[in-house]
Parts: sequence; structure tokens; C-alpha cells
Amino acid sequence: MDAQRDLYRYAQQLQQQVRAGDAQAGWRLSRVYDYCAPYASSPAGYAADSEWIAAHQTPGVAAMHAARDRVAQRCAGFAPSDGLGAHLVAQQRLSAARGGSLAAEAALLALGEPLQATPAYKRALVHRVLASRDPEAYLALAPAMGARASGDDSLDGYVAGDQFAELAWQVAACRLGLDCSADSTLVTSYCANAGICSRDSAQDFVSFVFDAAVPRQGADRVDEMVDRLVSDPGAQS
Repeated sequence: MDAQRDLYRYAQQLQQQVRAGDAQAGWRLSRVYDYCAPYASSPAGYAADSEWIAAHQTPGVAAMHAARDRVAQRCAGFAPSDGLGAHLVAQQRLSAARGGSLAAEAALLALGEPLQATPAYKRALVHRVLASRDPEAYLALAPAMGARASGDDSLDGYVAGDQFAELAWQVAACRLGLDCSADSTLVTSYCANAGICSRDSAQDFVSFVFDAAVPRQGADRVDEMVDRLVSDPGAQS
């Protein structure tokens, strides 16, 4: 997805592959829908908001405007009639997961809508993601392994349970090959949609995490978590 500049055309290609039964294409299509949904719901409104943001030129705001501009350029062509939104994203991921996409299956757990609602299934899914070493599956699983996993006995022993764990899964995805550069989908989404932007426009995701998102006393802990996630297929403490 990161290599694609015209996501509207890319989505049309993926839709053809999905109709041919390609579950992984279904997962990629869900990522396009998720990325472009804020723009597609109202392209004119998105542009107006971006213009308002551009009028407040502080370093962080400038970065947010640049990120929103990247989204608008890549998502041009989508319209409200396409129905992009949380429901369509979840629907597409459910279909892809049932077809065999591990990343989509992990994303469903992160949405709170796993294919099976049992502790044994959840634990087995985490183990399968770790064994796959698939960076997209790591990234998709990350939200499920953060603070919302606190107190979840089914995840005992895994890297899980606080905000550092979620970041560790994301950084591990970067180390396993996910594009985490300054212009990547990951960095752009954080900045354009959540307003979490680096003041340095050239800073990649991993550098930003350790520079701004993690307090100094937590950096070593996150680093240790990441090392476990990328070096140990079991990744249990």
C-alpha cells in the first residue's frame, strides 16, 4: 500500500482480486478504506479543514497539514457515495479473515470483534502472529496488546497490557520490514487523523517513538519488548 500513490485506482484493482478470492487483497483493501475514510466522507469538508489548519503555521500544525495533503492526494477519487467508514472496514476485514488473512484476523481482535470470543483462541492467534513474523499482522494486532489488554489473563506472559506494549508491537513491525518512514501510511495516519505529529518532517516512526512518545525511563523497557518480539517466536516472558 505504501508504494501506491493513487489509492482509488489501487482499490479498484484490489476489488477485482477480492472477487477472485484473494483474502490478502481483501486485507489490503480494508487498509485503503481505513486510510481514506476521513477524506472520502467529505472531500470538500476535508479540504476546508486543511485550509483552516494551514492558516495556523506552527511546526506541529504544518506537519499535520502536510500529512492531510498526502492523504487528499492519495485518496482523490473517493466520494461519500463509496460508503467508506468503520462499518465497511470491519466488514471487509471479516471477509478477509474468514478467507485466511492473518493480518485481518488480528485486526478483528483489535476491533473487539474476534472470529472466536474465547481466551484460548485469542492466545493462539497471538502465537500465530508471532510465528508468522508478518509486519502487517504485528501492526494490526498492536492495539489489542496495549492498555486494553491490562488484566487479561489470556495474554499472561506475552508483551501486552500497557501503552508501551502497543508501541513495542508497532516498532517491532517496523523492524520486521513495515514501511515506517516519515511519509509512510503509519506516520501519515497518526499525524493526519490523530494529530500526533513530529516537529521534524523527516523523522521516521521508530525515531519519533523514542524521541517523543516514550519517556526516557520507559525507552529501555520498550526496547527490551521489541527485542523479544522480533527475536523470539514465542515472545513470552
